[in-house]
Amino acid sequence: MVQVSLDKIQQTVQAALLAHGADGFPAAEVARAVAEAEAIGNKICGLYYVESYCLQLKSGRVDGSVTPTVNKVRSASIHVDAHFGFAQPAFAYGLPVALDAARQSGIASLAVGHAHTCTSLGYFTEQIARAGFIGLGFTNASPIVAAPGGKTRVIGTNPIAFSVPDGAGGIAMQFDQSTSTVALGKITMAKAAGESIPEGWAVDAQGNSTTDPAKAIEGSLVSMGGYKGWGFGLMAEILAAGLTGGVLSRDVKPLKTPEGKPHDLGQYYIVIDPANAPDFADKLEILSAEASADEGARMPGQNKQRMDPVEVPDALWDQMLALAG
Repeated sequence: MVQVSLDKIQQTVQAALLAHGADGFPAAEVARAVAEAEAIGNKICGLYYVESYCLQLKSGRVDGSVTPTVNKVRSASIHVDAHFGFAQPAFAYGLPVALDAARQSGIASLAVGHAHTCTSLGYFTEQIARAGFIGLGFTNASPIVAAPGGKTRVIGTNPIAFSVPDGAGGIAMQFDQSTSTVALGKITMAKAAGESIPEGWAVDAQGNSTTDPAKAIEGSLVSMGGYKGWGFGLMAEILAAGLTGGVLSRDVKPLKTPEGKPHDLGQYYIVIDPANAPDFADKLEILSAEASADEGARMPGQNKQRMDPVEVPDALWDQMLALAG
């Protein structure tokens, strides 16, 4: 393991993206997201993805040179066309417009269409909350989840993220989770490490429960909580694909495949101004105290510690340096 500062991670990732064809702004936005993922230990959405970003820039699966287009469809309905580029710069273009719309109307929607995977969805809803608004986000992904009792892949891991401001520029509550029992990245990482996976994460191609990550990848993931998680996954699919111009999960090739059609995914955000409710802060404070009353209990997202520097496997960091030239 090597200790690497967040600044160094961001600089190196940005250099790697630039070296493979990205323009300055998209490279900077994606590099910032990668560094933030590493800072909170979200390895699946951090450096783990950078090689695929670079390969897909080279193949044209993602376009690192486009400028997102922001369209105010209605007074509180914002749409951003990512033009098959990265999700991070598209969100950056749309966020100020959506925040302004929410200030005026109390609530606004921000739809990002024709985008590359956004990886960590909570990274985006957290930005909404740090601006003083409640953020709720949805996205879809390549198909890997079957209906309960089935074996046919229908939807992706389809994450949902929710972030609540604390009124002082911080986060009172945040969760970011796939609607499958586990993110696909944890299974691919288990396969790479030669490890088994817990019972209940996935089924094989015949629909039988498996602890073999290779068979899980050939089969399907399981929705968290069975039918309950399946319902949330479908909800995310309808919002992320149906309201953004992106495609259904069934039409998305595996996200890290170097070549092929663009991801063409959607991300859908709801931005809510808590100033609508004069007693919002008081109720949030009471709820936070109740949720944290027992030892070891807390609101989701509380006590999250950022690391700087972070530990990176030697081989992975060598790969980053090589990609950066």
